[in-house]
Amino acid sequence: MDFVLLMPFLYFPEDKSEYIPAAISFVIFMTLMLFVFRWIIKKSKRQEEETKELEQRILKERQQHKNPGHPID
Repeated sequence: MDFVLLMPFLYFPEDKSEYIPAAISFVIFMTLMLFVFRWIIKKSKRQEEETKELEQRILKERQQHKNPGHPID
């Protein structure tokens, strides 16, 4: 009996049309979530490529400092 009193927030409507606004908002937020998720993945891949290019440039500069006689490519 005490367990039931601790959950007054649960509400299951008799009229199932009350679920429609919740379903609409769920679809809207899931769509937004998918767009944001895809955007984050694209942004992350772009940053990864930029980081790899920077790393290659730094490694090339370090090699040139070790071997100062070699010309720059």
